[in-house]
Parts: sequence; C-alpha cells; structure tokens
Amino acid sequence: MHIAGITAHPNGTWATQQAQNVLRMLSAEGKRPQIVIRDRDVKLTKAFDAFLRAEGVSVIRTPIAAPKAKAHAERWVGSVRRECLDRTLILSRSHLEHVLREYVDHHNTHRPHRALHQQPPIPKPIPIRAPPDQAHIRRRDRLGGLLHEYELAA
Repeated sequence: MHIAGITAHPNGTWATQQAQNVLRMLSAEGKRPQIVIRDRDVKLTKAFDAFLRAEGVSVIRTPIAAPKAKAHAERWVGSVRRECLDRTLILSRSHLEHVLREYVDHHNTHRPHRALHQQPPIPKPIPIRAPPDQAHIRRRDRLGGLLHEYELAA
C-alpha cells in the first residue's frame, strides 16, 4: 500500500500528478505496475487514463455500482477505518498524514495477511531463534499505543 497524496479538494490534474508520483516511486523500487483497476470517479479523467497508457499500464474501469469489482480497495479502506481512524481524533491535515503513514507502514511491514500465510507484504528478516526458555518478546507501540507490534528480541 502506498499513499499518493492527501488533499481537501482533489481534481483531475491532482489525480494525474499523484499517478506520476506513484509510478516514479515504484520505478525507484524496481517495480512496474501492469494494470490499474479504477472506479468511475469524475476526478479520474481522460488525461489520467492517457498518462497511464502512455506509461504502458492497462487501465480497467470497474462496472457501475459494483463494489465487489474493487473489493481489495474496499477492504483496505474498511481496515484503516476500523483499526485506526475510528479510534483517533484527527486534529489537522498534517496529523492525518502522520496517522495514515504510520498505519501504512504498520500494514506493509508488520500486520499479518491471510493471503500471504500470515506474513506482511514487506517481511522483515527472520532473526536467529533462541531456545524457547531464553526467548524474549519486544513490544513496540505505534500511534500512541493504538497499534502494537511484537517481535523476538535479539
């Protein structure tokens, strides 16, 4: 998961710029998307689609009133709301950005995912295991204790 940008007033130009930023960031990581599945929001203009196609990315528009066609996005939005935003009083735009970036980092590097056999999308190296009677667990709190991460202490 990547956060492209946050604005109170999105428009077509802004959405196209965010697509450029995300493609640049993914290219720097050695990744290249092949397909973008998008809804029919008016902010995703012909210029948005044309930019993606020029970059070699196929654009698939979801059918009208078909939330199951974009179930992965709906699931992520539901997770971030239930696990984070419904439990946090957001004070400003910068606070929202901080909270979302912390949650995305937690989601990508620590939160277990069923489809990945309870591993995060970006797994950390597995430490050398100590015998069970000598193992120590370290807890890291994120977002003021809203999220907890556990790992074996070295």
